[in-house]
Amino acid sequence: MTLQYWYIFPLSILIATTAMASGVGGATFFAPLFILGLRLPPEVAIGTGLLTEVFGFASGLIAYYRKRLIDYKLGTSLLMATLPAALLGTWVAGAVEPDVLKIILGVGLFAIALSFLRAPEHEDVLNLDAAIALKYGGPQAQTTLVTAAGEEIRYTVCNKQEGRLMAGIGGMFVGMISTGLGEMNGYFLLQRCRVPSRVSVATSVFVVAVTALIASLGHFYQFAEMGGDVLNTVLSIVIFTVPGVIIGGQLGSALTSHISQHTMERTLGVLFILVAALTLGEVIL
Repeated sequence: MTLQYWYIFPLSILIATTAMASGVGGATFFAPLFILGLRLPPEVAIGTGLLTEVFGFASGLIAYYRKRLIDYKLGTSLLMATLPAALLGTWVAGAVEPDVLKIILGVGLFAIALSFLRAPEHEDVLNLDAAIALKYGGPQAQTTLVTAAGEEIRYTVCNKQEGRLMAGIGGMFVGMISTGLGEMNGYFLLQRCRVPSRVSVATSVFVVAVTALIASLGHFYQFAEMGGDVLNTVLSIVIFTVPGVIIGGQLGSALTSHISQHTMERTLGVLFILVAALTLGEVIL
């Protein structure tokens, strides 16, 4: 291992804070950074991004666990679809050509950017929460969560099969290009499965964290088989990214109630369009 990637530490704090506050997987930021900035092969960049993301999401996961906002029953149901799909995606990432993987990543980033630019306004989210409480809450609710503050959140999960299908697709993309699951969950859990927004975000973090862990183990196994310079490079990066994302994960979960989610989503949408264009430009030009 070397210390040449020391500057990744402060970047990791910033990235993890943004990722946790927005509900986006940290690898969505790290994979393009490693490809464009560090010139790593795409499969190595994606796997290293996932290894880093695991620790960042674990840090944020602890924060949501303390707030008691995670629906573990729903999360476990989604994991039954995401885990095998993530392992499949990991295998695909190691089997396709690097340029093909860059194209898939670039297109995936464009899709994520569009989802952010089309994200509902804050008022729309509040209206959805109110509609969920009115129609699916109350005495007829099938799920009741009691938060750490003593607040009761009551709801009934809808469109379960559709939610698992989309989670499975997202899980495959996590294994293949390190991103997609959190963004898919954010839409479907709130707008299709009718899960209140705070529970949607917390449960999505739980699902992404476990899925990313399994996918990253698959990638790390491939790194161990490669050995030599590849394994040394990965370890030299993660010794700085891991402590950075642990700090950022805590900061991001604390910032969620103090920043405009809508403004952040619009900003990230523009940023991801730029990064996607640069990623695709490397292949085309």
